[in-house]
Amino acid sequence: MNHQFKKISGVLLALIFVLMLGACGSSSGSGDVKEVKVGVVGNSDDPIWKQVNKNLKSQHIQVKLVKFSDGIIANQSLDNKELDLTAFQHYAFLHQEEKQKGYKFTVIGDSYIVPLNVYSDKLKSLNQIKKGDKIAIPNNVTNAGRALKVLESAGLIKLDPSKGYSPAVKDIIENKKQVKIVEVDPAKIPSLLPDFAAGITNSNFILDNKMDPVKDSIYSIKPDLSDTNNKPWINVIVARTADNNNGVYKKVVKAYQTQSVANTIKKTYNGVYVPAFK
Repeated sequence: MNHQFKKISGVLLALIFVLMLGACGSSSGSGDVKEVKVGVVGNSDDPIWKQVNKNLKSQHIQVKLVKFSDGIIANQSLDNKELDLTAFQHYAFLHQEEKQKGYKFTVIGDSYIVPLNVYSDKLKSLNQIKKGDKIAIPNNVTNAGRALKVLESAGLIKLDPSKGYSPAVKDIIENKKQVKIVEVDPAKIPSLLPDFAAGITNSNFILDNKMDPVKDSIYSIKPDLSDTNNKPWINVIVARTADNNNGVYKKVVKAYQTQSVANTIKKTYNGVYVPAFK
């Protein structure tokens, strides 16, 4: 009986050893890959991150995109540690979120800048705006402020200069055509254009709706990186402040800020997105 027990024990030990060897062998393969969850809004940045993952492959790091329709929820998820990074917002939106919610976030890399253009199903130019026409703008504070600055640049309204780059509708001090400005979910503005004389929204939502941010716009401001006034509108890769020195996250940023990604941005978006890194 004792001899039989020893024999069974020997077989079990041999099986455990074989399983351990198998486990060791697999650790050098896909099990070694470090997954980094990055929160984005919409699908428009997919080609960029596909190239980033190509750049990261040799380092056994893979970005997994977690997609949201609302950046506010994405930031909540980052704060709740459901994400590792986010890559959808510009400095102005980030600072507003930090101020309102008390988030401890840190920018670990700049990505690109995109214009906030004016679109219409009915007009060829903003000069065709009539008295009392309705214009849709994003309903979040920072992009609403940016949209109002676009309308001011076009000569439709004048804003209180003391409000800087984040004015609100109440800060309009001149509105000769008495246009009615309606704040709407920015993701819905492309589909709501038939209901408005014009609408202003982020280029990623325009791309997601199979529109061209340049050809389909009726007014635009060039996203010039040399203009310091454009600094608030540069999109960024963001981590929790406690993780801003994470070595894996730094490698993700390094893989992003490459010539190959810059080429992908230029080729895919035909100059709509402008790389904000060297």
